[in-house]
Formats: sequence, C-alpha cells, structure tokens
Amino acid sequence: MIEFLTPVSKKVLADRELLPLGTLGKQIEVHAEVGDLPDLKNVTFAIFGVKENRADVNYIGEELYFDDYRKAFYSLYPGNWKHRIIDLGDIEKGNSVEDSRFAVKEVVAALLLKKIVPLILGGSQDMAYAQYRAYDNLGAMVNVVNIDNRFDLGNADLPISNKSYVGKMVVDKPYNLFNYSLLGYQSFFNAPQEIALMDKLYFDAYRLGEVCADTTVIEPILRDADMVALDVTAIKNSELSYKTNESPNGFDGREICTIARYAGISNKVKSFGVYELSNAVYGKSSAMLIAQVLWYFVEGFNFRIADDDFDNERLYTSYKVPIDDEILEFKKSNKTERWWIVLPFISNVNNKLKSQTLLPCTYSDYLSACNQEIPERWLKARHKNEV
Repeated sequence: MIEFLTPVSKKVLADRELLPLGTLGKQIEVHAEVGDLPDLKNVTFAIFGVKENRADVNYIGEELYFDDYRKAFYSLYPGNWKHRIIDLGDIEKGNSVEDSRFAVKEVVAALLLKKIVPLILGGSQDMAYAQYRAYDNLGAMVNVVNIDNRFDLGNADLPISNKSYVGKMVVDKPYNLFNYSLLGYQSFFNAPQEIALMDKLYFDAYRLGEVCADTTVIEPILRDADMVALDVTAIKNSELSYKTNESPNGFDGREICTIARYAGISNKVKSFGVYELSNAVYGKSSAMLIAQVLWYFVEGFNFRIADDDFDNERLYTSYKVPIDDEILEFKKSNKTERWWIVLPFISNVNNKLKSQTLLPCTYSDYLSACNQEIPERWLKARHKNEV
C-alpha cells in the first residue's frame, strides 16, 4: 500500500503546527515523510486523497491538491470520540487513469481488510468504481449509495467517465452489486431512459425534493449501505461556491451534514468517498463545509449501536401484518427502535445474499402496511430476486 501514497504537503504540516491543542490536527497521525506511514494498529479511520480527474468529461488539465480541505478538517475539534484517525497522504495520478483506479482499489481493499474505514478525498467520481471494486475479495454482495444529482449510469460499453461508471458496476465481473441507490437526483439532469432503467433494475432513487422534505426517509437506505459516495455537485452552488457546479439547486449544508451523519451511524458502511473536489473554490467556506461533512460522518460512527442481532429474540419485537395473500413481518430493535422488514423470498439463495434477508425500513413503512399498502422497497427486493 505504501508504494501508492505520497506524504501530506509541507504547507499543511506547517499549518498544523500552529493549531490549538485539542484540535483534530494535533491528534491525527500524518504521513509526513516518504515511506513512513503511520502505524495502522488500532486505527478506525484513514484519510487519503486521490489526485485523479482525467476521466472528468470537462477535464482541462487541472492538477488537484487537497490542502484546503485538510486544513479545514484539522482545525475542527473532535467530539467525544474514542477513534484513532490517520492521514495517509495522497494517491498521485498514475501513468494512466486505469493505474490510478488500481491504486485506489488496492489501498481501499488493504484498509477494509484491516477493518479501517477509508475517508476518500477524490477528484472525478469515476474513482467510486475503484472504491466499489475494493470490496471484491470480501465475499459479500455490495450495496452502493450515491449522493448525486445524476444517476451516472451511462453506457457500459463505453470507457468510464465521471458521469458514466455505474453501468460498469452492473455488468463487470465479479457481479457483486446487490443494490444501487441514488439520493438527491434532479430530473432535468437525467435522460428519461436512464430514469426508466433505474426503475427496470429495481434500484432505489430519491428525488432532491423528496429528501429535503424529510431527510429521515433515506436513513434506511444508508443503514443498508456498504459504501457511500458523495458527488459534491449535489450540494447547491450557493453553499459550495464551485466554478464547476452550475446548479443553483441541491442540498444545503445542514442537509448534507445530516446525510453524512446517517451514513456514519449505519453499522454497515465501511467506506466514505467525497468526489468531484477541485481547486476552483471561492473562499474557505467551501472547504470548511466538506470538512464538516467528514466530521459528521465520524460523529455518526461514534454513535453506532449494534442493534441487528436478530438471533436473540429478546433484543427486538416482531410484528406480522397480513396484506392480501402476503404476511409481512416487521422487526423493531428494542435498543434503538429502528425497523426492518423480513425478506423471506431470498433467505434460501446464494450465501452472498444472507445479509440481505432483513431490509431496513421506517416506522412509516409499518404504518403503511397496516393500511394495506406494501412498502415499495419490499416489492423491489422481491422483483429483483425473481429476475
């Protein structure tokens, strides 16, 4: 892994020396010298940057650096955390984009095997494909959540770009993708055929307005995620002030931090990537917002509660709801009062899907079932199994 990483810049290291005691910068162990990575023992989070953006459809030769984001994150004070954080430095551009993806895959995979959560500061979002491929050797199906205003499905027969990589997740071997969920899409940025394809594949897609109206609706989606990728252009331009972000609509700072916290609280999320970062920032507030997104993810992680041991009946309450010819079974954690719905139709299939037999849901889903409405995600999961 060390051969892929270069140290944190001298500017960041110098700025770090001036920070007050107690800030994250004084606590995070940093890759400061070539070949001298921090000890990985007892580490919970590892930050690293990916200076690759050549597959950006708008690429004009920009070189990336992440100094401003690091300085902002280092300047924050931690919560009451007991987790060790390290900064591994950056993955530089390889000889080709494929080389860069290989490096990202290898670094993320090495961290996952050590049960360390990668926090990725990324250039173009096609690197999320490499983040996904790092799960290949874990022996389980993968649920991917993308926070984005576009589906990024694209044509799987064409080369990967930052707007066309999800199709490769679907068609490339090994076939590990169980579900792909998109949070915050805006219809006018997506071709009607892509919207139809999302529905045909039984993937989950939540429009921006739906999420902004009630952010709690996406908590079960993130609770079921294995990896999360955030395209920062999903954040409204007035909040982020990026030259490359042309959309006046998107998530505001509070909403995106809430979503990051939900991702952190999830017991399943093992990696978190923030992509489409660039040097085209107006002022320090944009870097600070990204730093706070990372902060809220770590804060959420600190409050994780193991509430999904369904082998112990004393830890949950079961509810059965008859609907037509179906009997839906719900389970509520007695610890957290979070809800799940049982998927009996996939309980006896491929071992890779064992973890999918309980689908996170909301109390509202239970109430809807009591009113004889079958939850849409339950129907999608059944149809997906029948295909």
